[in-house]
Amino acid sequence: MLQSSNILGHERPLVIRVSFATCVLATVCLPLLGLITCVFISSVFHFEDATGTHCQVPNYLPSISASISLSPECHIWRFCIGLHSAPRLLVAFTYFKFYKARFATRFLESSLSCLNLGFSISENLGLLLLTYVSSTETYFVHKEGFVLFIVSSLIYMLITCRLWKSIKKYSLSPEDAKSHHWKVRFLLLNVCFCAFAGFFYWKHNMYCESGTVWDFKSREVMLISSSEDKDF
Repeated sequence: MLQSSNILGHERPLVIRVSFATCVLATVCLPLLGLITCVFISSVFHFEDATGTHCQVPNYLPSISASISLSPECHIWRFCIGLHSAPRLLVAFTYFKFYKARFATRFLESSLSCLNLGFSISENLGLLLLTYVSSTETYFVHKEGFVLFIVSSLIYMLITCRLWKSIKKYSLSPEDAKSHHWKVRFLLLNVCFCAFAGFFYWKHNMYCESGTVWDFKSREVMLISSSEDKDF
């Protein structure tokens, strides 16, 4: 919303106020909408380029790296991630101030708060790196950015769950307990997805397997049209 504000004695007539929930929702939706758009455009207009691999075994759908490396998909993805990154840094520092105030007298949790901020920033930097350096431009840099993003994300979520475990222990609010439970669930879900993605990435690069069929793999499906002359 727009309203007037007085800052340092000066009247500021147009100040935009946005709720934290709205800001977080918009920040989370930007990469999701960008990714869906890029995969859709790649599937419709650049399917062969987006599904091709180094070992000549095509993918069924474009990978994320392939989708964001083509044009105009790369520009859409970079635009969404650019807008996504600034609020994420703001949220990271907001959480850091919250943790420091909450654990001002506790050395372990206070130290974990600093580590949490560091891994949050490195996660964001990894995301920016893999976004603005595509796999078709410099594959090594893109890969290292992806690894930095994944590792930092997992450690950040792990530390976050540890901090919120302490918050839940000494808090009487049911919202704090609920927040901790959901953070743990998302951490486990993220670990499972990363494990599956890592396994299939290794399997595809190691064996270059196409879709596997065991039963009737040497058979063919044939449709035959036949006609017979009949005397009436």
